[in-house]
Amino acid sequence: MIHDGHRESKQSWKEVLQNLKHRGLKEGPKLAIGDGALGFWAALNEEFPATKQQRCWVHKMANILDKMPKIVQKYAKEIIHEIYMAPRKTDGLKAFEKFLGTYESKYPKACECLKKDKDHYLAFMIFQACIGNI
Repeated sequence: MIHDGHRESKQSWKEVLQNLKHRGLKEGPKLAIGDGALGFWAALNEEFPATKQQRCWVHKMANILDKMPKIVQKYAKEIIHEIYMAPRKTDGLKAFEKFLGTYESKYPKACECLKKDKDHYLAFMIFQACIGNI
C-alpha cells in the first residue's frame, strides 16, 4: 500500500492505520516494528493500543556504539547481537546484563543508551517461541 503524507506525522500514520481498519483489519497486529518515529507510535497507541512496540535494533546499536571508542566496538557489537539474536528471553536478558557488567563503569553513556526504552527493544522476546529463527 502506498500512502501519501508526511511520514513522521501522527496524522499521516493515523490515516494509514485507519485505512487498514477500513479495509478489514479486525484487530491490531500483535507486534509493530519500527524506528523511533514518534508519529507512528503515537498513532499506533490510539488506533491499536494493545499492539506491542518493537524498536529497531540497527538504529539502537549504532547509537550505543557511537558512545564507545572504536577499539571496543567489535566486542560490544557481538554482545548486542547476543541480546537480540538470543533463542530465549532469558538468554537475551543475560546478554543484556553481560553488556552492562562489561561496560557500565567505563562507558556509562553507552549503557544508558542501551537501557533507555528497554521494553520497546525487547518486546519481540515474548513471541520468540512462535517465530523461531525467521
